[in-house]
Amino acid sequence: MFTLIKNVKLVGSESPGFKDLLLSGPRIAAVERPGQVKIEGLEVKTIEGSELTAVPGLIDPHVHILGGGGEGGPATRAPELRLEDSLSCGVTTVIGCLGTDSVTRHPSSLLAKARALEIEGLSTWIYTGAYNLPTPTLTGSVRSDIALIDKVIGAGEIAISDHRSSQPTFEEFLRLVAECRVGGMLGGKAGVAHFHLGNGQRGLEYFFRMLEESELPATQVIATHANRNRHLFSQALEWIRRGGLIDLTCGPEPTDPDEVSVAEALKEIKSLGLPLTRVTVSSDANGSLPVFDEQGQLVALTVASQKDFIRNFREVVREKILTLEEAVAVFSTNAADFYRLPGKGKLLPGYEADLLLLDDSLELKYVFSRGRMMVEERQLKVRSTFVI
Repeated sequence: MFTLIKNVKLVGSESPGFKDLLLSGPRIAAVERPGQVKIEGLEVKTIEGSELTAVPGLIDPHVHILGGGGEGGPATRAPELRLEDSLSCGVTTVIGCLGTDSVTRHPSSLLAKARALEIEGLSTWIYTGAYNLPTPTLTGSVRSDIALIDKVIGAGEIAISDHRSSQPTFEEFLRLVAECRVGGMLGGKAGVAHFHLGNGQRGLEYFFRMLEESELPATQVIATHANRNRHLFSQALEWIRRGGLIDLTCGPEPTDPDEVSVAEALKEIKSLGLPLTRVTVSSDANGSLPVFDEQGQLVALTVASQKDFIRNFREVVREKILTLEEAVAVFSTNAADFYRLPGKGKLLPGYEADLLLLDDSLELKYVFSRGRMMVEERQLKVRSTFVI
């Protein structure tokens, strides 16, 4: 089956502007000047794209696909991600992780869930591990998980500077990063250590020590929730200056005056002239959003959603904080590059046909995932295996 999208404005391509985009099965077959693509004798679905903009499908690199939470007991375990949750928000690729709970949730279940979502229509990868060190694995070691299991691209989310962490020593931190690096080398993968940062005052101390006291490069680790508070975000800015990468977490509009919104963070990063190529954004979807008092007692709990992911994508463009091209990089291409996701994050011949067709208001009109039309004329066309 071929799909021809005619005269559409491309963003996220090496040849931006108005093009004809030909999809063949799961891949992009051609990107040509309007009128140059000719298909005869074969069935072709044609979409008129003259009033639309094509961008790569969004990539969410931190999603609790099994559900997160549990900090307030069994009833506070968050639900699993559904196919519809992602596609209705323009997300075509997710990286799944465990969090606080490595007692009732396991890496093997995470892997199975990732495979299920891929069968249903998403592209999926996972991190091995959870908050704690030593961290749970599939094969007995982080190194072999990354080297041997196709979907495992790194370890995460490992908690530091947080009262829920296992309070790892610097030596334990360094050993994990080294395991990720060698596992990535053996498996031909990114081998990234993906660290959850809490509200602790130490913040990114271990990151900076790693540069000073080891041979490991800054690009071997990434700090997520880097906009959690002003102190941590200030450290994150310095980490970018030193060649490191950070991940900003989307969520509901901040109610804590110390929290830095994604829009505010991106505005500051850009105003300082720091490279946006070292920044990704994620949703933390289906993870819990707990609120603790000064004694560490849980006082409130909600669940993160990918609705905030696409809301932030639109917001930073509509408010002219980022151009659409920059927003595509931060919400898609950067993650594809950093985590070395093959065929993702760009609209190029040979790449997988993950793309969104947006109207002038940046609303989703069409969503394609690996060439399959998932949203057509704003209507979701697919459902999870079990529809409740």
